[in-house]
Amino acid sequence: MFPVDRLILIGALLLLVGVASSKVSSRFGVPVLVLFLAVGMLAGSDGPGGIAFENYQLAHGVGTLALAVILFDGGLRTSLASLRLAWRPALALASGGVLVCALLTGAAAAWILGLPLLVGVLLGSIVGSTDAAAVFSVLRGQGLNLRRRLSATLEIESGSNDPMAVFLTVGILEVLLGRLEPGPEILVFLLRQAGLGAAAGLLVGWAAVRLVNRINLSAAGLYPVFVGGFGLLAYGAAASLGGSGFLAVYLAGIVVGNRRVVFQRGVLLFHDGVAWLAQISMFVLLGLLSFPGRLLEVAGEGLLIAAVLLFVARPLAVAVSLAPFRFAAREVAFVAWAGLRGAVPIILATYPLLLGLPGSELIFDVVFFVVIASVVVQGLTLPALAGKLGLQVPTEPGPPVTLEITSLRDVDGDIVEYSVREDSRAAGRRLRDLALPDGAVVALVAREQQIVPPRGSTPILAGDHVFLVLRPEVRALVDRVFASGGEPLPVMPEEVEFPLLGSATVGDLEEFYGMALDAPAEWTLDRALRERLGEGEIRPGARAEYGAVTLVVREVSGEGRVERVGFAIHPAAPEPGEASIQPEAPPGP
Repeated sequence: MFPVDRLILIGALLLLVGVASSKVSSRFGVPVLVLFLAVGMLAGSDGPGGIAFENYQLAHGVGTLALAVILFDGGLRTSLASLRLAWRPALALASGGVLVCALLTGAAAAWILGLPLLVGVLLGSIVGSTDAAAVFSVLRGQGLNLRRRLSATLEIESGSNDPMAVFLTVGILEVLLGRLEPGPEILVFLLRQAGLGAAAGLLVGWAAVRLVNRINLSAAGLYPVFVGGFGLLAYGAAASLGGSGFLAVYLAGIVVGNRRVVFQRGVLLFHDGVAWLAQISMFVLLGLLSFPGRLLEVAGEGLLIAAVLLFVARPLAVAVSLAPFRFAAREVAFVAWAGLRGAVPIILATYPLLLGLPGSELIFDVVFFVVIASVVVQGLTLPALAGKLGLQVPTEPGPPVTLEITSLRDVDGDIVEYSVREDSRAAGRRLRDLALPDGAVVALVAREQQIVPPRGSTPILAGDHVFLVLRPEVRALVDRVFASGGEPLPVMPEEVEFPLLGSATVGDLEEFYGMALDAPAEWTLDRALRERLGEGEIRPGARAEYGAVTLVVREVSGEGRVERVGFAIHPAAPEPGEASIQPEAPPGP
């Protein structure tokens, strides 16, 4: 057997055991990252596996690549809606919060371990960032669903605070090694890292969207690989220029994930699998790198530092960072306790080892112990705390089937799935009564474990999952049709015209879209336009104004019936009752 054959065999066994251990996590509530680490530690030189591994350089390389892949996948799944909702508190936590946490933990570590203050702050900086995978693997494994703003804050903070921890760690190391002077030079270093990292990430993400949609590759399977290449390009380009590769790869993922790209669902599924592979490989490898005997030697000091981090530094940092944003006290308490540490601190702890800093082995062992303590203690108690504080919301059941548009070209169409609640405007209606806009078609109704072929007489029941194929411009209207009666209606864009059928009624507009017209509810839009404009004026381009709503004749049948109507909302509207005839100008040359 060649050495590579044995390596493949061992790697496959560790990978399979690591994946299988996730079942234990979901059943017993043990954080999955702890199990991955445990697999590596049992396979290591101090465990029954007996695999001798102490290559910090290889661990650093594999860990950095894995983190880049994980952050890119996290960026792909970070929606602009979440960013708009929580970017301010998340940014405060990811910057000032990390700094406060690093300083407080570092001062305590210097006193506990008898280290110089700057070396202690180095240790505090290494453990300063939280781990999104750790937080959400615990919450989702227990079936908990947090309030939207709280969930978005934790998600964005966890994805964006790694660069700050890297900035601080590298900057302090440069000072300790005599390569950088304390003072303004550190600030310049941090600004360069952030600025170049952000620029590289945004530029590469912008280029990725355009090239992916234009290259027209021959095989669908190449698109996820092509997209992943841009993520690694963002990291490499930023790092080569002296910027933060982690910030760059995360921002590149956000740009790509929030734009339409070819084979989008396939791209997301591929990178989800690759991120899991990276996470398992990284934690198993880090487990191999640890020595349980050495961890026991620092257990006392490690517990004290972990206690300062969990009960003093993180809560104070969160309280200061979130003070301007009006979070409830219980939400602040939960965010403070949800600061699980993960892979990043262990990877950063290899930096002093690689650079030959005196006392670096002690720093590595203490950091490793603190990470394990954080994941075990916080991970096991986090779901119970969410329930105790009343922060979870009901989880929408997932559809039993999925649909996807698979095309090697950019298609101007989406498949959107709506979960029908008891108070949804669509619940209890038949498909033909939904008054859907032109350009939206029901493709499938999934009910429990059955597929219901859509017909006009098909009823929509609470608990159904309705899949529609629609043009993106009518999404706002369809959102209103399936919105729940007790929640605010989705905002309708102004000066955008939506296509409706002339057979839709005035009552439909008010019931489904929240738009009232000065006409009887039973009238069709065809009749409303005839009554307002007069029989002789029904032609394409004729417009009737109803306050903030304009109806435009778009298509007339041979019998003179209005078949299609443009439905537009505008901010500066005349009084209801005014009508005007404005035929459309002929198309230009």
